[in-house]
Amino acid sequence: MFQVLARFRMLRPVAIVAVVCAAAPAQAQGDLLVAPTRVVMSGGGASQVVLSNIGENPATYRITLELRRMTPNGDTVEVSDADATAQERAALDMVRYAPRRILLQPNQPQAVRISARPPEGLPDGEYRVHMSFRAIPDATPVAAPTPGGEATPPSAQGLSIRLTPVYGITIPVIVRMGQLQGGATLANPRIERTGATGQLHLDLGRTGDRSVYGEVRVIAPGQRDPVMLVRGIAIYPEVSARKLVLPVTADQLARLRGPVRIEYREPAEAGGGLIAALDANLR
Repeated sequence: MFQVLARFRMLRPVAIVAVVCAAAPAQAQGDLLVAPTRVVMSGGGASQVVLSNIGENPATYRITLELRRMTPNGDTVEVSDADATAQERAALDMVRYAPRRILLQPNQPQAVRISARPPEGLPDGEYRVHMSFRAIPDATPVAAPTPGGEATPPSAQGLSIRLTPVYGITIPVIVRMGQLQGGATLANPRIERTGATGQLHLDLGRTGDRSVYGEVRVIAPGQRDPVMLVRGIAIYPEVSARKLVLPVTADQLARLRGPVRIEYREPAEAGGGLIAALDANLR
C-alpha cells in the first residue's frame, strides 16, 4: 500500500472557538517532527503545534509565517509581500504565535502557541498562512585539514567552509470566517506506464468557498483494502482545480487494470466522510 504523510474547516460563533486537528498525523523532516500537520480555526481562537527533536543532538529552529499559493499542478509557491492580496495580508496580520525561535533537546517536545484575532468587520472567507520551521545550522568553526589529513585548530589555518543542509517543515494555518462550504469532483483518471512502474493521473476539482482536504483511495472490486492510499491531499481556494500525479509501483500497476473505484475522503480523524467518488476503468 502506497502512503504519503502530508507536508496541508461554518458558522461564525458568538464566542471565538478554535477547531484544532489534534489527531492529525505528524510530519518529519531531518530530525524535526511536527504535529499536527495543519491547523484550522473557526472564527479565530487559539491552538498549538508540538515540535519534537528526534535526533541525538540539540537543535535550534526558527519559526516564521509566510504566504504560499497553490498552482494548478498542486505545488505551493511562496508569495512576496509586494504580490500579496488584501486577503493574504489580512491573514498575516491576524495570526500570532510564540516562541519564534526554539532550542529543542533530544526527545524533548515543546509547543508553539498560535492565536488568531480577526479584526472587526473582516469579510467572510478562508484566510491562510503557512508556518515554517527551519533548522538554524550550527555555527561552530570547522578546522581546516593539514596536508597530512589531520585537522588543526581554526586559529592556525583560519576557518574553512562547511556546507550544512537546512531542513524545514511548512504547515498551513487556516482561519475560517462565516458559513463556508466546500466540496470536490474527480475526473479523467488514467495510468501512464514507464516500464514496470507508472503514474496515476487524476484531476481534482473544488466547489464552494473554502479549501478541501483529505485522502485519495483507489479500490479494486472485491478487495477490502485500497490498492492505493494517499493522505494529505488539499485543494486551496485560490484554485478551482488541481492535477494529481501519484507514483504507481509494479505490484499496484498489475492490480489497477480494469474497473476501480476512486474515493476522496476526509481524514479518519475528521470522520472519514466521503467528499467525492468516481468509478473508472483503467487500462
